[in-house]
Amino acid sequence: MAVSEDFARLTDPFRPELLAHCYRMLGSVHDAEDQVQETMIRAWRSYGDFEGRASLRTWLYRIATNACLRALENSGRRPLPSGLGGPSEYPEAPLASARPEVLWLQPIPDALVEGGFADPAEIVASRQGMRLALIAALQYLPARQRAVLILRDVLRWRAAEVAELLGTTTVAVNGMLQRARARLAEVAPDEDQMHEPGDPVGRAVLDRYATAFQNADVTAIMQLLREDAVFEMPPQATWFTGRELIGRFLRARVLTEPGSFRMIPVAANRQPALAAYLRGHDGGYGAHSICVLTIAASRVTRVTSFNDPGLFATFHLPQTVPAAEVPVPGR
Repeated sequence: MAVSEDFARLTDPFRPELLAHCYRMLGSVHDAEDQVQETMIRAWRSYGDFEGRASLRTWLYRIATNACLRALENSGRRPLPSGLGGPSEYPEAPLASARPEVLWLQPIPDALVEGGFADPAEIVASRQGMRLALIAALQYLPARQRAVLILRDVLRWRAAEVAELLGTTTVAVNGMLQRARARLAEVAPDEDQMHEPGDPVGRAVLDRYATAFQNADVTAIMQLLREDAVFEMPPQATWFTGRELIGRFLRARVLTEPGSFRMIPVAANRQPALAAYLRGHDGGYGAHSICVLTIAASRVTRVTSFNDPGLFATFHLPQTVPAAEVPVPGR
C-alpha cells in the first residue's frame, strides 16, 4: 500500500473530531475547515518521521492546535451581538448599521463533526463542548488559554500532555486553566437541562416555534419564549432581551404577514436549529438565515439567527426552494 493511501486510511477517521477541535478554537466553520486541511498537509509531509512515541490521534491534535494558534495570532475574537454591547430597548427603531469590520461567530452543522469517538464519555464531552454559548465564551479567552481549556476540560487531556504540546510546564498549564475557568464562569450562561436536536421535548418546541414563525403568530412565539429570552441576528449588531421586547420586534419588523418564511429543521452545535427561507417577489423562497435555538425546560431561552445565506452551502442546503403552501392560521 502506498504511503499516501496508508496515511489517508489512518487519518481520515479523525477528521470530524479535528474539525470540532479547530472550530472550538476559531469559532468559524470555514476557518476550521482550512486549518484541518493545513493539519493534514503538515501531517502528511511529516508522516515519514512519525515514530509513534505518542498516539496518532495525539500527534494530529498537536499539529491542529499549533495550526490554530498560528491562525489566531493576527485575528481577533469572533463575537455574537450580545458580546459587543447592551441590548436595544426600542424594537420599532431602525436596526443598527452593519459592522463589516466584525468577523462574527458562525454555527457548525452537527453532521460535519459527528463520529470519530468510541468512548461514550468522549461522545458526551464532545457534544457539550459544541454548545453555541460555550463557543462564544471561548472567544473571550487568549489563544493559549483557549487551547488549554479545550484540551483539559473538553478533551480530558492530562496537564503533562498539554504542557508537552504547548512547550511549557504543568504549573503554567494549571495556571492558565484556572484563569480560563474563572473567565468562562463570568461570561458563559448557565445552560442546565438543555435539549438536543433529537430530544422529543426539544423537537416539539422547535416544531411549534417553526409553525408559529411561518404563520407570523407572534403570540404563539412569545408563549414559547422564557421571560428573559435573548434574540440576536448576526451580522446585525442590534439584539433584544426579554419576551415582550422580542415580540414587539418580531411583530413590527419581521413577521408582518403569514407565509413570509419557510422553516426547515436542521441541527447545529448540538442544538435544535432551523434553516429560514424568505419569500421573494416571484413567490419562491431564498436562503435567509440559520436559526440556532437554545431550549431548556421546554422554553426557548435564546435565538441566534445567523442572517448569512452563505452558510447554507455548509449545511448542504439549496439557496432557493420553490413556492409551496405555507400553513397559516385558520386553514
